[in-house]
Order: sequence, then C-alpha cells, then structure tokens
Amino acid sequence: MVSETIELRGHIIDSLILPKVLDQILTHDANFKIGEIKIGERRADQSFARIEVSAETSEALDELVLRLRQHGAEVVERANVQLASAPADGVFPQDFYVTTNQQTFVRFDGKEIEVRPAMINSAIALDRNKESARAVKFFDVTKGDQIVVGHQGVRVVPIQRSTTHTDLFQFINTIVDADEPKSAIIREVGEELRRAHTAKGKTAIVAGPAIVRTGAGHYLVRLIEAGYVNLLFAGNSFAAYDVERALYGTSLGTNPDLAFAPGGHENHLRAINTIREAGGISDAVRNKILTHGVMHACICHDVDIVLTGAIRDEGPLPGVTTDVIEAQKVMREKLADVTHVMLLATVQHSLAVASMLAPSAKTVCVDIDPAAVQRAVEHQPLQSIGLVTDVEPFLQELAHYLTESRVRE
Repeated sequence: MVSETIELRGHIIDSLILPKVLDQILTHDANFKIGEIKIGERRADQSFARIEVSAETSEALDELVLRLRQHGAEVVERANVQLASAPADGVFPQDFYVTTNQQTFVRFDGKEIEVRPAMINSAIALDRNKESARAVKFFDVTKGDQIVVGHQGVRVVPIQRSTTHTDLFQFINTIVDADEPKSAIIREVGEELRRAHTAKGKTAIVAGPAIVRTGAGHYLVRLIEAGYVNLLFAGNSFAAYDVERALYGTSLGTNPDLAFAPGGHENHLRAINTIREAGGISDAVRNKILTHGVMHACICHDVDIVLTGAIRDEGPLPGVTTDVIEAQKVMREKLADVTHVMLLATVQHSLAVASMLAPSAKTVCVDIDPAAVQRAVEHQPLQSIGLVTDVEPFLQELAHYLTESRVRE
C-alpha cells in the first residue's frame, strides 16, 4: 500500500465536501484514516480535516488524489505544477490536467496563480513571463504553449454554501417535479431576480422556441420591459418564430389561440425573408417593420442578444452566429460576469450554457423533460434549482409576481 496525506478546509460538512471525498476514496477501492478533524461550532466557523489516503499502487493513488483535488483537497506536501509543451496547434500534451468549473489555482515558482476564467473541460496554459494561467480549449492552444500536466501543484476551491443566509439556491440539486406545487418556488425565484436587479447583477435568459410556440413570449416581454433581463441567448429558430408571431400571428405556421391558422409554414419563411430584406432585426425595429415581440423588446430595452445557428435552420436570420467555435467564444465572453441564468425550455442550449458558467452563477432550469432538468442542474450543484413544468405557466406566474407586485408597491 502507498499513501498520501490530504487536508480539507472550509465549510466541508454542510457543503457535503467531506462526504464526497470519503465516497470517492471508497468507490476507488482505497482506504482512509482521519488523523485530525475539527468541526466548526457555529454556522460561520470553518472546519478542518487531515486524512491519510492509501491505495494498492502509486498509479491508483495518483488517480484518486486527482479526483480528491477536484473536491478541494490539498496535498500536505505542496509542489510546483508540472508543464509540457503543446505538440501542435489544437493539441494538448499527454496527461494534461482537465479543469472543473470551480475556482482553481496553480503553484509556480513558489507562488499561487489563479486560473482565469474558471471553465469546465479545459486545459491550463501557463505564461511564465506574465505569471498568469488561463483555461484553454483545443482551439485556443498553439504549438509550444506551456500546458499543466498531472495534478501536482493544482489547488481547487469548490463553491460552498453561504453562511450568512439561507435561500432557495442553498439546497443541493433542488428539483421540483411535475406533480409538486411550484408557486412558492416561483415567488422565491422572483425575489432573487429582484435582489439581483437592485444589486446591479446581470441576468441572462436562455430561451427555447417553446416560449413563443406556447404563447408565453409576451410574459418574457414583460420581464424585459421591467428591466429583469440583461442578456438573451437563443437559437435562430427562437428568433425566427418570434418574428413570425409578431408579423403574422403564427410560429411555424401555428397559433396557440386558433385551431387553424392562416398561412401555414409559408409564414415562417416569409418572416425570415422580411428580416433579411430589412438588413437584420435591429433595422426592422428601427424602420417599424417589427413592432412587438421578444426580439423587439430586446432591441428597445438594450438587452444584449446572442443568436446561434444549427444545421437545420432556415435562413438564417442576419446576425446569427453559424460558426460553432465562434459561437462558443462569444457565449463565454458574454457569460463571464453573469450572476443569474434562467434556462427555459431548450435542452441543448441549456446544457451548453450551463457548462460555461462560473461556479458562483445561480441557475434556474425550467423544462417539461425531467432528464433535461437533471442534466442542467448537475453543473451547479450548490447554485441551481430545476422545475419540471411547461414554460408558459412558469413565465406567466413569474411575470405576474414581478410586475404586478411592483405596481402595487
């Protein structure tokens, strides 16, 4: 047996960091011995644990310690990171360190350097001269870049529960199923958005086409007009459906208020053509061609819009980013200072955005598919809630709570 001593610090009990570490040790067929443990006596007090971890081989122990580091464990004997040169553009060296979305530090020349941004499923490139470290994707790396390999000298600081107050986001993987009451949760979400608005936080909406197709778009417009939305992330189809609804009263040829809507699928293509002819959504709003709808509200209220394309898109609309790599770069840049995100009825877009968020960003996921909600909230285990429900009643109640209550006040 070979062994290593690790230490855990912080709110390791109520944030479930200690149980996660012990579970990792057991599932890797390893052993542990707790040499010292101090549990904080009051809510604000931090705890400490020193644990000797042992495994059958050095390779098994090395793999286990890597997993434990990702939960915030620190090896007692601190060392500098190990580096290797990228062998080619877009290629990492063997055994490169794979990041989480937690705050991460690397130790170099006796100093700790924070890795920016905190980004999941990336490598770490170290600039010796600037003494800086950055998370990089494959498309960011060039031949010769110094990339962190192994896990030596890497320290992860996992997000922990707040000790100053308890709110809706302080429960791990909170998911409200379809058969559970949601009004109280929606009111709490409304209060969180209100606090964010007052504190100059930044709220992003990730919107799926179902918002328009179910007739919920005007509730989202109310939130935009009230100042609760700073960014809108969506696909080409969401924008196209919204424009079609504004111009023709349909979305993909259907209307939630009519059994038989005139125009059928033609309306979808005619709407796209109208915007292309106008030169884009902003031009259509400025020239009073587009006079209402979600996209109109975003333009009128200075909401930042990021639209991305898909292989099945018609058009696409002008301003839609169709290059996937470029879309990732734009989305990461826009999400850097976002404090709150609502993932609304769009599985793939939600999962993409959730993987790009900083660990401090609070997330609300709403989808009728329980599996989609589960996958989305897993990215932010201490900062997310999920509601399994149709997006239309959710937005209706949220908009009513935030806008009607504000009028009464």
